[in-house]
Amino acid sequence: MKLLTELLPHQIQAIAKLRHVKVGALYMEMGTGKTRTALELVNIRLEAGKVDHVLWLCPCSVKENLRRDIIKHTGSDQSDLITICGIETLSSSIRTNVRLLKLVQTKRCFLIVDESNLVKNHKAIRTKNIIRISEYCKYKLILNGTPISKCEKDLFAQWYILDWRILGYRSFWSFAANHLEYDERVPGKINRCLNTDYLVRKIAPYTYQIKKNECLNLPSKTYETKYYQLTNAQAKHYSQVADALLFQVDELEPYTIYRLFSGLQSVISGFRVDASRHPMMRDPFFRNPMDNPRMDLLFHLLNKIDEKVIVFCKYTKEIQDIVSLANKKYGIGSTVAFYGELSPRERQKSLKAFENDARIFVANKACAGYGLNLQFCSYVIYYSNDWDYATRSQSEDRVHRLGQVDNVHIIDICAADTLDERILKCLWRKENLIDSFKKEIERQKDKESFMRSFVYVKSTKGRQQVKNTHIERDEALKELREHAEGIQ
Repeated sequence: MKLLTELLPHQIQAIAKLRHVKVGALYMEMGTGKTRTALELVNIRLEAGKVDHVLWLCPCSVKENLRRDIIKHTGSDQSDLITICGIETLSSSIRTNVRLLKLVQTKRCFLIVDESNLVKNHKAIRTKNIIRISEYCKYKLILNGTPISKCEKDLFAQWYILDWRILGYRSFWSFAANHLEYDERVPGKINRCLNTDYLVRKIAPYTYQIKKNECLNLPSKTYETKYYQLTNAQAKHYSQVADALLFQVDELEPYTIYRLFSGLQSVISGFRVDASRHPMMRDPFFRNPMDNPRMDLLFHLLNKIDEKVIVFCKYTKEIQDIVSLANKKYGIGSTVAFYGELSPRERQKSLKAFENDARIFVANKACAGYGLNLQFCSYVIYYSNDWDYATRSQSEDRVHRLGQVDNVHIIDICAADTLDERILKCLWRKENLIDSFKKEIERQKDKESFMRSFVYVKSTKGRQQVKNTHIERDEALKELREHAEGIQ
């Protein structure tokens, strides 16, 4: 396999460290060139006659992008040498599992697990299937932006795929007994991780890690938050949903807190929520989507941006509404959608259209946040956020990566005086919203009063007046604004 592109200095360092070990981990932030580095390590094994095939597992949404990267670096798709398979496929397709097992049993395969955080759950079917496949591969590599996304628990399954002897545990339970302290009151909740220095020492010889700011001179990112007010009817409904769901909250049952946040966020985004139903029922709050002040603000922003722009949404209905309205306003084909319910072929069609003539790319973070190279675009609008910092960071780096030549402008749309502000606060602090909520509950003597202030605060005239203190909200807003001003 002939490689056409030159290696960067940090990629040369990675190869120098991992070329002498059979298994390893490339923890390289998005945009630093993991694919090119992995191809070089593969080529070294091919030329030495150690392997004769590559099995490359990656998220289904990035298969086409990976194929394009391989073509860029080698001149062809290398389909006779490299088999690409979606990680999610291994959860459900018996036929695919059988085919890949036969492949690794009959050929000397180099196994690559791209975005290995997708297999961090040791109980997941796909993780078990990949472990079974990995037993037949001598040479293995995992690729990810960071070793852990939440806690050291993430390490076990990823490193078991490489070789259980590295960490030294044959089962998750022996790993947990030495490194995880569980909460006695809440089943499954981890209070803290133990003996982390042991884990670091064990994985260090097989790990190369680097961040973008350590190896790339990328343009800066600027952040801006655009606020709007809920309509009076929305605010009234928001208060009603908050009252109904707060009554059900039990800090020892995380799903009740998640249900609260999910219901409130649905109202903020423009849905009418029936909190008495299980699961909750959601219907559009506005007969005309443009009556939604959130949508109105989005198009106000789009009218001011003449360049290509990515709009990230939480809900599929939001994506569909934005695409429909934008194509009517700016012309058919000006706006394309990219989300999980679309077939891979439809998603690739949207991606190609955005690379060419389409100006607006409306996507779901979970689908478009991995593996896409969109550095030809420099504007990102978060129409609605969730509270997962890992996917937020991944999605930002679709544009802020190697090859970007312009400053990247990131805009968050936020409903003032609502849960939206708390979500942004947690994203900036890289906190988990549910954990933050439970910590605050523990610090409050009057739980009901606190929770009201957490999810609903005083806003415009005519809305319900909440007398509880708003000091924490004001400090959070001040912090967000100071942070935004400091990096612009």
